[in-house]
Order: sequence, then structure tokens, then C-alpha cells
Amino acid sequence: MADHALEHETLTEYASWFRALSDPTRILIVDFLSRQPHPVPAGAVVDHLQMSQPTVSHHLRTLHQVRIVTRHRAGAKILYAVDARCSAELPRAAAELLGGAGRQASPAR
Repeated sequence: MADHALEHETLTEYASWFRALSDPTRILIVDFLSRQPHPVPAGAVVDHLQMSQPTVSHHLRTLHQVRIVTRHRAGAKILYAVDARCSAELPRAAAELLGGAGRQASPAR
């Protein structure tokens, strides 16, 4: 058993993040957004991924619901960016679940 148990709220948030990122398209969206210097409209994601607007909107909505991306209105457009809090917390969540810094990764073979 682990030295400490994660609180239910923390477990729920981690599960929602990892569930949202279980879709390759969402990983592509997060990767694209993380490389942008400023928030971008959904159309930029559509153009980059060469996917339909409804598909991209569905994935952006899912990522926003679990707070992986933020959105805000700028005139007639809604702009998207990676949520800074999630950007900081997600790597820590993965490290905590996988044993943290104390465990050395095995070299790839």
C-alpha cells in the first residue's frame, strides 16, 4: 500500500484528465495549443489538424470541461489555450501515480 492515499477529489480530477487525454486527437489538440504563444480560435485548430469544425469543437469542449484548456470570448471568436494550472499539475499527477521522482525509469530497449 502507498505511504499516503490520494484524496477523492484529487483522484477524480486525475482520472478526468487522463480519460480526456486517452483520445489521440485530444493529445494533438493539446500539443498544438501548448505550442502557441497566444490563445487561438477553434478555426486555427481545425486548419492545423485538417479535421471538421464539429469534431474539433467536440474535443475542445471535452478538454475544457476537465480544465485542460481554457476558453474566453474575444469579440465574435472563442479563443483556446492550455490551462496553466493543468500544465503545471498534470506532470506532477503522472509522477505521483508512477512513483514520483524516487523511482528510476528503466531504459528503453
